[in-house]
Amino acid sequence: MPDTSPGPAAALDTAPSPDADAVYWDPFDRDIAGDPYPVYARLRNEAPLYYNEKHDFYALSRAEDIDRALQDWETYSSSRGPILEIIKANIEIPPGTLLMEDPPAHDIHRALLKRVFTPRRVMSLEPQIRDLCRKYLEQAANHDRFDLMTAFANEVPMRVIGMLLGIPESDQQSVRDSADDTLRTEPGQQMEVSDKAIPHAEQFAQYIDWRADNPSDDLMTELMNAEFVDTEGVTRTLRREEILTYVSVVAGAGAETTARLIGWMGSLLARNPEQRAELVENPKLIPNAVEEALRLEPTGHAIARYVTTDVELYGTTVPAGSAMMLLIASANRDQDRWGADADRFDIHRKISNLRTFGYGTHFCLGAALARLEGRVALEELVRQFPRWDVDWDAVTLSSTSTVRGWETLPVAVK
Repeated sequence: MPDTSPGPAAALDTAPSPDADAVYWDPFDRDIAGDPYPVYARLRNEAPLYYNEKHDFYALSRAEDIDRALQDWETYSSSRGPILEIIKANIEIPPGTLLMEDPPAHDIHRALLKRVFTPRRVMSLEPQIRDLCRKYLEQAANHDRFDLMTAFANEVPMRVIGMLLGIPESDQQSVRDSADDTLRTEPGQQMEVSDKAIPHAEQFAQYIDWRADNPSDDLMTELMNAEFVDTEGVTRTLRREEILTYVSVVAGAGAETTARLIGWMGSLLARNPEQRAELVENPKLIPNAVEEALRLEPTGHAIARYVTTDVELYGTTVPAGSAMMLLIASANRDQDRWGADADRFDIHRKISNLRTFGYGTHFCLGAALARLEGRVALEELVRQFPRWDVDWDAVTLSSTSTVRGWETLPVAVK
């Protein structure tokens, strides 16, 4: 089975560095993104505090350093955005954008969304998620070969988010396409950032206006009706523009990341058929297999933060106003935390301290939903197709600086 990802040497040979032997990491370099893990290992060993002069940012790669930074929201602020390009653009962040707020505003808005995004609501979606998985897998079963991404992985999360928000099924594809277009970049280029931190929010306006007159049992309706005490001490409901922001964030983040998770599970198990056979034989192992896939191949590799005050790290002063990249994917493979076999896929691994969903104040509110979708999707995948092979010569990674996953994953089923 050929491995199409470039090796570390190929990635480093093309990197523009004044010292040919110095480690170089660039989130916009598609060659490095093909297989970034050897670069992460070198960063942990050679440059635990890394500075990229070309793009003017710092990066932390060791698990303990990243944990401290994620918990210290006062020093490593989210108020300028969690993406490097947004921080550099220095745009105005609309209120209610959880990913781009610090306490106390963040805590108020998070508590509001948490009230309507309850575990009970999430778990109630399981029968519908399973029906969706079976529908698309049964359609795929009519073919000996199909693209796992377009036929299955991209479809299910999009439909689930649509159900949760109350977006009509006929419009769900356009919602996902908009989110996908926002993240996609030309190879080697940065994500375009407009003066709006949350682009395409206006596309949800018609749904919100409709729901105002036609309430239903969905998250959008509950957001309209939920009362809270804002940062000024006023008890009120959300304004229309705030609801737009909430809905846009949930729709964009939920569909794209979970689709990539399903794709990674498909490719990891194709590379490890003996472990796939164990899951077919004993589906009770599937929840832990999902956790291991989340660890080994996280969808988001880095979280950006704005440094609010001078910080001393590894004998260097990181000045206030700097952008700091926290390499979550590196932390998930840090041998000091995960042992000497940290780069190996193991469905029996004891999983703890997973950082794929973040840590501390900004721990992902959608983690339970992503795990549920991942579990049900994998249960139904191995039930429908106990064996499959990937056409490794035809796979492609998505072109984005923020989300790493398969664009195409053609498989042959048996």
